[in-house]
Amino acid sequence: MSRLGRVRAETSAGWRSFVRRRTAVFFTFFFPVILIVIFGALVRTDPAGGGLFAEEPAYYVPGYLAVVVLFTPLSRMGSEVARHREGNRFEKLATTPLTRGEWLLAQTAVNAVIIGLASLLILGLVIALTGAEIVFTPILIVYVLIGVICFCGMGAILGSYTDSQDGAIAASNAIGLPLLFLSETFIALEQLPGWFEPFVNLSPLTYFARGVRAATYPEASAADVAGVDPVLANLGILVVVAGILFAIGARSIPRTD
Repeated sequence: MSRLGRVRAETSAGWRSFVRRRTAVFFTFFFPVILIVIFGALVRTDPAGGGLFAEEPAYYVPGYLAVVVLFTPLSRMGSEVARHREGNRFEKLATTPLTRGEWLLAQTAVNAVIIGLASLLILGLVIALTGAEIVFTPILIVYVLIGVICFCGMGAILGSYTDSQDGAIAASNAIGLPLLFLSETFIALEQLPGWFEPFVNLSPLTYFARGVRAATYPEASAADVAGVDPVLANLGILVVVAGILFAIGARSIPRTD
């Protein structure tokens, strides 16, 4: 079987495994919906005032998308790798031609489809419930895909080094929650202490949020730096980080080749 055939077969198996878990399917789409209803429809933004939601609704679109782009890969990949380790499934995979990188690529493809569908739902709800006026551009698809690759790699790392599925999920939450709120998603950089800015720049989610915001809500984006479009500049950084994390994640998985 060719490499493409192996990845396709594993992707198909991963997708069937996901849809059979009805609870996982439900909460994958339910959690971001609840977040949008609470923050977008109930709390609402107050552009004329201060506080957490002091910007226009379109400003927070990257934050809503980040919920699924960040948490779904971290928790699903972390628990999936840990589950395979506990069940000695990687030892069984070692008897097949499937490599660690191919396995992770297949799982990433499954996550990309899931998160792509969830992102469409989120964008529709944000527009319907908050009245956000955003620009639709194909670069959004690229950002979501690269974001999924990035955090699937990070999830694979967590699943490889935590001691159980519960440990992987706990670690993904412990890492995901600070990243979600401290990466220029829901909280603007100006609302954080000046000394914290270098830490914000260390988060890969920051470049996802900045790039998506520059693409969908140009009014809130910084001007071009040295003639470089902020959409492309942030995408370039995110691609590099995603490549590094994916490579580390693939090497962290127990050997299957």
